[in-house]
Amino acid sequence: MTPSALLLLVLAQPAPLPARAPADRPDGPPAVSARGWAVADGATGAILASADPAEPLAIASTTKIMTAWLVLKLAAADAKVLDEVVTFSMKAAQTSGTSANLKAGEKVTVRDLLYGLMLPSGNDAARAFAEHFADRFPEPEGKANPDPAAPFIAAMNREAAALKMTGTRYLDPHGLGTNRSTPRDLAVLAATALRNELFRTIVSTRRHTGTVTAADRTTRTVVWDNTNRLLGIDGYDGVKTGTTTAAGYCLVGSARRDGSHRIVVVLGATSNDSRYTDTRNLFRWAWQLTPPK
Repeated sequence: MTPSALLLLVLAQPAPLPARAPADRPDGPPAVSARGWAVADGATGAILASADPAEPLAIASTTKIMTAWLVLKLAAADAKVLDEVVTFSMKAAQTSGTSANLKAGEKVTVRDLLYGLMLPSGNDAARAFAEHFADRFPEPEGKANPDPAAPFIAAMNREAAALKMTGTRYLDPHGLGTNRSTPRDLAVLAATALRNELFRTIVSTRRHTGTVTAADRTTRTVVWDNTNRLLGIDGYDGVKTGTTTAAGYCLVGSARRDGSHRIVVVLGATSNDSRYTDTRNLFRWAWQLTPPK
């Protein structure tokens, strides 16, 4: 056999099969499509199980959990914050993606706009909040930032650091950009925010009707439906969906059963349906996990 013929024979041989993986554990987590996930005890925020990737993932509109949390912290210190009126700038009104559908110059109370932020996942609402509350926070350190929302975004990152969300970085208040986090970090944030009664009420609401006032003082009614399909099933009570090309399909879910509370986070699921399948399967397993004492 010539060398050329021998080479062709070698090349024609199939590659060796990889070694078999260990058997699935009967008590282990279900197989999921998501790139990363975490399960937490809702009462304490303790992480019960997780599959975090090596690098933080894009998180899309789950960003808005932090946006809402900062606003609610201000309201906890001063209840009148909820009755403040937010006026939409042109930049806020022109924010792309999912929307609360407010126009430039229209006004809405903070209380109503929190629903516009969390139910239809209003990117415009997130931008309006960041602009409205920016002056309550110090300017970011370092080079001057011309973005009027910059102090609010810097406060989001300070709050993440305070909560020891070490894999989290916010660059905008809505998630359209390259905000990144980990399933564990988002589970901790969700557990923290869910201790706030108004947050719990908002994220468990399937539909909210609000009132918007135009510059000429005429009013109109807006109806916001929640993007979270889990709320159509008994036991589920939040928290937030998120979808972009970079992030895939994300969901931070909350559920209660027989006196127990669990939080499940999935990031980077492969489709809208699969994020709900992944989350429900993880919840079925999560009820068997015992929180640390």
